[in-house]
Amino acid sequence: MPVIKVDNLHVAVRATPILRGVSFEVEAGKTLGVVGESGCGKSMTGKAIMGMLPNGGAVTDGSILLNGRDLTTLSKKEWLGIRGQEIALVMQDPFTSLNPLMRVGDQIAEVLTLHKGMSKFDAQVQAVELLEKVGVPSPVDSSRKYPHQMSGGQRQRVVIAIAFAARPKLLIADEPTTALDVTLQAQILRLLKQMQEEENTAVILISHDIGVIASVSDQMAVYYAGRVVEMGDTEEVLRTPQHPYTQALLEAMPTVGMDRLRVISGQPPLLADLPEGCSFAPRCPFAFDKCNAEPPLFPAEGTEAACWRLESGFVATPKG
Repeated sequence: MPVIKVDNLHVAVRATPILRGVSFEVEAGKTLGVVGESGCGKSMTGKAIMGMLPNGGAVTDGSILLNGRDLTTLSKKEWLGIRGQEIALVMQDPFTSLNPLMRVGDQIAEVLTLHKGMSKFDAQVQAVELLEKVGVPSPVDSSRKYPHQMSGGQRQRVVIAIAFAARPKLLIADEPTTALDVTLQAQILRLLKQMQEEENTAVILISHDIGVIASVSDQMAVYYAGRVVEMGDTEEVLRTPQHPYTQALLEAMPTVGMDRLRVISGQPPLLADLPEGCSFAPRCPFAFDKCNAEPPLFPAEGTEAACWRLESGFVATPKG
């Protein structure tokens, strides 16, 4: 049984469709990378799984199964035993994720007293051990610091320590390295991978950076306009992308020696005013008449892609 299984998930915010039939699953010890342009529904997927949809947001169809338990049916009281204990979250900006009025050691200890029933003393001892484990220097002294007294990289390590404190089954990392420089980014990604392997945690890594996704994920889901348009093993998706949008994203990545930065023509559609049929068709150089209807996911070359060109088994090849 996968740790998390999302099946035909539909989410709307004040009647505007945000997620449209999203499906995926993640096994213990594996990482699913979620990538796509801003506004495509990546973070909303994480919020739906965490039961933290914004005001006016609701799951309108589908299921979210955590070890077989449907999270869409939980009451507010039942969620208290899920968040932080079975599902943890690492956000983009560690400074806003941490309580500025609490010492970081107390913030880690709070998770342990709430979810593991530890005494305050034992939780403080465990908090120092976790700070040491995630590579925060001088963990005893650091445990007494407030977030503003630490660097950005150290704060993100604290957030990771908090996330793994209760040994969750699922970790959602939403742009966990965007606010960091390249060197710190690599260190944090290695740390996430190390902690995941030690705890056998399932991870959903959300990022706009395909390089980040490529470095740590086992599977990859490409989002566009609120749905998954391509899904498969990360290596296969990157080697032989089948959806024109995936191809365009890869072509837009900067490379050494590039004479000019390539861009995807046009703009993503507004979710409140989606075009009929394939949402990518207005920007797609391969669009044809059948694209007036929305395509399902077709199996192709080790991946699945929502493109009518694949209906008859045709295998797409990247441009250039």
